Amino acid sequence: MAQSKQAFALDLNSEPEYQRILEGVPQTHGMRSGRVFLEAGKSCGQHSTKEHEELLVFLAGEGTVHIGDSDHLAVGVGKVAYIPPETLHDVENTGQMPLAYIYCVAPANME
Repeated sequence: MAQSKQAFALDLNSEPEYQRILEGVPQTHGMRSGRVFLEAGKSCGQHSTKEHEELLVFLAGEGTVHIGDSDHLAVGVGKVAYIPPETLHDVENTGQMPLAYIYCVAPANME
């Protein structure tokens, strides 16, 4: 299947669960995306962006993005966080309500 060369729109469902949005090639030119819901006190688990960059768009709740072992960013509804390539990170819900966000991951030009 060829890579998409046309714009398209997708509907977000209303379920409080993970929803895959973009799955990369061949749907896109390499971007992947999804929506995440974290219950209070939960985290997505530490992982690396590897050779990708990542954008997190927060839709609801409040939390912390842990960068490596010591840095952190306060996030929540109306905030956006950028994670550069080769960065260990974890998203934790520090609030009482669900933390909802959309992630967009794309290959980074490392030149």
